[in-house]
Amino acid sequence: MEIRVDDLTGKQVQALIAVHLQGMSADSPPESVHALNLDGLRSPDVTFWSLWEDDELLGIGAMKELDNEHGEIKSMRTSAVHLRKGVAKRILVHILDVAKERGYKRLSLETGTPESFWPARKLYENLGFAYTGPFADYTEDPYSVFMTKEL
Repeated sequence: MEIRVDDLTGKQVQALIAVHLQGMSADSPPESVHALNLDGLRSPDVTFWSLWEDDELLGIGAMKELDNEHGEIKSMRTSAVHLRKGVAKRILVHILDVAKERGYKRLSLETGTPESFWPARKLYENLGFAYTGPFADYTEDPYSVFMTKEL
């Protein structure tokens, strides 16, 4: 398996981002969907990675720099055929390593409260993320949970 910094031009990557956005919209009202679209993921303050095995896309993840000491996890998604194989954990560990290399003191995330988000929340908990309040530009929202990890 290989994790690559991705330029978001590949059809497989764009298709998985579309699935991600559909999934976020299916479980939350529009005002509570904080997933980035392609333009948002191309922002200079966002680094986007894809995980591949040969020519098959396994998953994606991104990190947004909030400031020189704080990053935010964005757009974590595993391809449906690779669920429960450790793909998300592998991407998340990579993001944590990069955050530490950059000198971030903490890494935060926003995820959903519906049941479909529970596996992701469990992964974050297992890797040391703790529940917290809103950060950056987020506000309290019944569809959002906020987590952070001190690095």
